[in-house]
Amino acid sequence: QVQLVESGGGLVQPGGSLRLSCAASGNRFTIRFSAMGWYRQAPGKQRELVATITGGSSTNYADSVKGRFTISRDNAENTVYLQMNSLKSEDTAVYYCHLNTPARAYWGHGTQVTVSS
Repeated sequence: QVQLVESGGGLVQPGGSLRLSCAASGNRFTIRFSAMGWYRQAPGKQRELVATITGGSSTNYADSVKGRFTISRDNAENTVYLQMNSLKSEDTAVYYCHLNTPARAYWGHGTQVTVSS
């Protein structure tokens, strides 16, 4: 059974930075070759894709975060990161880690990111 545990959320001022982490536990082989990603959900809105990274480290970003956010992964630690710079108030949301294996998708419980002065 795969588990995803996010950390690193919090309160930050506009223009600031945060780094989210997501540690995956379970079948290391499956995790290593599966795509991982970050999604977010703001109050009253649908969950949306933020960024994804394949097992081969190819990345994809939502237009709204391109140039500000960077997704990366450490396969030795089964961890995916989201470096968020130049944060805006509209980035405020619960951020969820996602793992897409051939059998099924997994979600973390989410971590709150609040951008406010």
